[in-house]
Amino acid sequence: MRSFSLFVQALLLTLSSSTAVLSISPEGPWWELHVVDDSSRGADGVKLADINGDGLMDVATGWEEGDITRVYLNPGGASSKQKWPAVTVGKTPQVEDAVFVDLDADGATDVVSCCEGKTRTMFVHWGPKQVESVLDPEAWSQAAIPQSRDRMQWMFAWPMQVDGRYGVDLIAGGKNAGGEIGWFEAPANPRELEAFRWHPISPVGWTMSIWNRDMDGDNDIDVVVSDRYGQLSGCRWLENPGPGPAQSQPWRNHFMGGRDNVVLSMVLTDLDLDGLEDALVAVVDFKILFLRRLDKSGLRWETHEISADYGAGKTRAVAVGDLNCDGRKDIAFTTWGAAGIHGVMWLENTGNVLVDSWRPHPISGTEKGIKFDRLELLDLDADGDLDLLTCEEQEGGPGLGVFWYENPMCQSR
Repeated sequence: MRSFSLFVQALLLTLSSSTAVLSISPEGPWWELHVVDDSSRGADGVKLADINGDGLMDVATGWEEGDITRVYLNPGGASSKQKWPAVTVGKTPQVEDAVFVDLDADGATDVVSCCEGKTRTMFVHWGPKQVESVLDPEAWSQAAIPQSRDRMQWMFAWPMQVDGRYGVDLIAGGKNAGGEIGWFEAPANPRELEAFRWHPISPVGWTMSIWNRDMDGDNDIDVVVSDRYGQLSGCRWLENPGPGPAQSQPWRNHFMGGRDNVVLSMVLTDLDLDGLEDALVAVVDFKILFLRRLDKSGLRWETHEISADYGAGKTRAVAVGDLNCDGRKDIAFTTWGAAGIHGVMWLENTGNVLVDSWRPHPISGTEKGIKFDRLELLDLDADGDLDLLTCEEQEGGPGLGVFWYENPMCQSR
């Protein structure tokens, strides 16, 4: 009888703790929304680079239902609150990702687009050498990477020097049948796209994130991925065997966490400030996983759950930065399935990142947005705090487009 009583007490304590988390309502102002571009349909992701040398981060976005890839020049300061100067750099049916890279090392920034669906091709958009021509669509030229054609549904790409030869290579990943993580080996002349060779390094179910880091301190760059489905699902890193003859050896797989969850977008950051870069990943079940790195080997990790169940949609992507100027790293996240509820929120760091005591605050509010995507934190209006850049692809049919939320949290500090 006593053991049953103790069981009931423990159960009630667990339920009350869960209720306490769920009963916390997000408090604070909604952030003002500023549209960068809403001229097409299905904006799908944002990636950054300064392509015109003005010190401001510009944006590349693929419009999945609009079948185009666009580039946006950051006008800076107060002008960033208006729609940004933009150019369509290519026709890209079912585009999933667009990333900046100077692929031919001519000093001009190019763009690489990854297309899924029936297109199943990666495209290079060669950028103009003259900065003043960046906004001229005729100054851009597009070509497919031949070895990418019909190989898989392409999801993400990232520039990375893999073999130490010639120009920058491309790490890329796909999804579903035949999905792989691998790299395109750059030839002596990167303009000869037919000479780019594909090297698979791991099967993949559904690539959600790709990052490049030296994970084991051996002075070569490894590949870090979040993989949504399949036998290798979870967050993991692939160990670069090294340049030269060693490059032909297999890339060893090392799991970090998230094996029992449906993981989505991941970010790498030293959340606990111990000098080791951790990982945070959004998962479908209204939460974020904090994968805490335990040593320099990259082989030891522990998982902490952070609740994101505060009247918001299902977590989609995550970013980390000091959002209220108190010197602590906070968490921002986007969601999907957010019709009539919070679509974008931030979690305030209350001092101990190893305990789920994060304080929820709204960003988007509940009136606009259904399916948000990848996000970036950066100061877009030059007022000294971090704003939030993202996109949304379902509101009203075509979606809200590419836009950013203006951070009001540091004005009173």
